[in-house]
Amino acid sequence: MVQGSYHGWRVVLVAFLLAFFAWALGFYGPGIYLAALRDLHGWSIASISSAITLYYLAGGVAILSLGSLMERFGQRRVVAAGTLIMAAGVSSLGLAAEPWHVYAGFLVMSLGWACMSGAAVNAIIAVWFDRRRGLAVSLALNGASFGGVAGAPLLIMLIEAAGFATAVLVVSTAAVLTLVPAVALVLRPPQPRELEVECREVAASERAAMEIPWQGGKVFASARFQTVAVPFALGLFAQVGFLTHQVAFLSPRIGVAAAGWAVSLTTTAAIAGRLGTGLFVDRIDPRTAACGNFLVQSAGLILLLAVDARWALYTGCLLVGLGVGNLISLPPLVVQREFPAAHFARVVGMMVGFNQFAFAFGPGGLGILRDWSGSYDAVLMVCLGLEILAAAIVLRRPKPGVDTDRGVHEECARSRLNG
Repeated sequence: MVQGSYHGWRVVLVAFLLAFFAWALGFYGPGIYLAALRDLHGWSIASISSAITLYYLAGGVAILSLGSLMERFGQRRVVAAGTLIMAAGVSSLGLAAEPWHVYAGFLVMSLGWACMSGAAVNAIIAVWFDRRRGLAVSLALNGASFGGVAGAPLLIMLIEAAGFATAVLVVSTAAVLTLVPAVALVLRPPQPRELEVECREVAASERAAMEIPWQGGKVFASARFQTVAVPFALGLFAQVGFLTHQVAFLSPRIGVAAAGWAVSLTTTAAIAGRLGTGLFVDRIDPRTAACGNFLVQSAGLILLLAVDARWALYTGCLLVGLGVGNLISLPPLVVQREFPAAHFARVVGMMVGFNQFAFAFGPGGLGILRDWSGSYDAVLMVCLGLEILAAAIVLRRPKPGVDTDRGVHEECARSRLNG
């Protein structure tokens, strides 16, 4: 079966569109809604930003149930319902007349985010790809980066041209009209003849895992889960916090316009970094790739701390940006290698939820540190420390046999790494 005719690549396209709208509306969008609501109603930044924190925390809780929902209702229904819920929540913000209406709207959005997030994208890709899953996930999640590069600016221009209420209604409608038909037409379970099965051991491990009941508490407490979830939680806390404060950090040094270009450079680098990693990550140990990713971002933070020249600030942002996208695409690749395929969606959902709880406090926590210390040097040093700690933890490999029901899958993974 040639690559062009394989249905899995059509699934990747739908996952790309899903990520585009999910991040445009649900990740980059909240900051835009915050500014628009402040200008429209005069409400305080503190009151609205608290609603955004609630949104991320509620979304983290909801993501924990994503795997179970997909197993019970199917991916097509869950993703389509999530799109409709996200659209309803975003549209409701345009009708908000009181601050509590904003909180209600973001709570609705959190349910949609759970069904459209990186966990959903990975679950969609997982049933179609194994050997080339890294490339497929990288291509799909580049939709998230394009949501920032194209979706967010378009939303801002639409708000300026038509007003906030009209703008959020238009983008919500566009998401529904694009995603719901695409999901209905393309998402479906693969037929046995369509599956990309690389070796018999993978199929055997899947059959064996189906006989083992899911034990979420045991998985969460395992060293195998913690040595993946904790480092990426630390990295995302630092990353989301840095990106939130990036303009505020750069503007006094190079001006607002140049800071804007630095943000664009960071986002563009994120696309290049994720795509470049996707081209080779399927042939190496993803834990090693994750360690390298943390160290590249660390090098960028060191430049930002040590050198105040314009070239150093741009280069530092470039290096941080190269690792931005990989922090959401690499964890599922580790899960693929080290956990049973039958439990993939549940484990990834648990990991994404755990990580979201962590990065929800990044912007506020680092903002408090900045105000307390009087400069962004302390903020960058904390981010650097978290990145280096994450690089060390992710390389801590539990001994074989610490976690159960992965033996055959590990053998296949080792044979893949050995060529």
